Amino acid sequence: MTPLGQLIAARIAATGPVTLADYMADCLLHPEHGYYTRREPFGAAGDFITAPEISQMFGELLGLALAQYWLDLGRPAFTLAEPGPGRGTLMADVLRATARVPGFHTAAQVVLVEASPRLREIQREALRGYDVTWADHLSDLPQAPLFLLANEFFDALPIRQFTRQGNLWSETMVGLTDGRLSPGLSPPAPVAALDPRLTDVPEGGVVEICPAAAPMMAEIAGRIARHGGLALVVDYGGWQSLGDTFQAMRAHGYTDPFAAPGEADLTAHVDFAALAAAARPAQTAYTTQAALLTALGIGHRARALAAGGSESPLEAARRLTDPAEMGSLFKALAVFPPGAPPPPGFARPVSETTDSDA
Repeated sequence: MTPLGQLIAARIAATGPVTLADYMADCLLHPEHGYYTRREPFGAAGDFITAPEISQMFGELLGLALAQYWLDLGRPAFTLAEPGPGRGTLMADVLRATARVPGFHTAAQVVLVEASPRLREIQREALRGYDVTWADHLSDLPQAPLFLLANEFFDALPIRQFTRQGNLWSETMVGLTDGRLSPGLSPPAPVAALDPRLTDVPEGGVVEICPAAAPMMAEIAGRIARHGGLALVVDYGGWQSLGDTFQAMRAHGYTDPFAAPGEADLTAHVDFAALAAAARPAQTAYTTQAALLTALGIGHRARALAAGGSESPLEAARRLTDPAEMGSLFKALAVFPPGAPPPPGFARPVSETTDSDA
């Protein structure tokens, strides 16, 4: 058992099983042994590859979509922000692509929301030459027009997981079995927040909720509703949670999430319906990553890059848009001001939708 596993096991032995949310928080963010505290998870040498690591086209297209919306809103001074910016690759691509948009960089205050000193140093190197500041929390962002990108940010927030038992719910808890960490279920109890799901979740069905996601989205959307702007959230998940999606990634493959605490990335699918609800009164629009990137012109951009003789841009575009790769699993949510039109790449605002609409 890892050192963090030993600490969690000792806590459970002393006080009883912990929620899945508490377990995830310890595994990812423990100040000494947490996954994001001590590991370099990104890229080919890490445990997973995100879209910006696959191709510069991802950040270029999203950055230009932000810039176009900024032009449409009258070119205000604004905050350009990214929470959970990893190695800074996405923001570097955004800033490079938007350098030729007149006035965009002059009007922008670039803020990365990153608490890790180690990752801040990596980001600082990636963004050398740009004027960038850092914030610990989304609530630290200025009260100003906000243009924000969040790529694979919400999936890493701790979740609580519930299984329907009649009209009650049993919560997934992490306990000890023969000295090893293992999941189990709490005694059934009512959960008021899940009462609406009794109509669509079958007996034995699983629902996941992310307590931290709604307040974070409210912080983002509140600024956009009050001051204007646009947020683009890209992550894997769907419209409304249903099923067990808790998983661990290590060395680019799936692994037992309870086997080596602190040594694997723990994530769960994002509930985009919950994010859209938390964004009110701002408007939202929803689509797949494939539909968004295709509408923004990834095919044309890939062919232009491939004109130099390399097939890699075409392969990267396929990975980003193919339904068998990232195209359908990853979704995109736009958050924009009340009464404003949807941003480039999104067909219409939504109040209620399903994956079939995306």
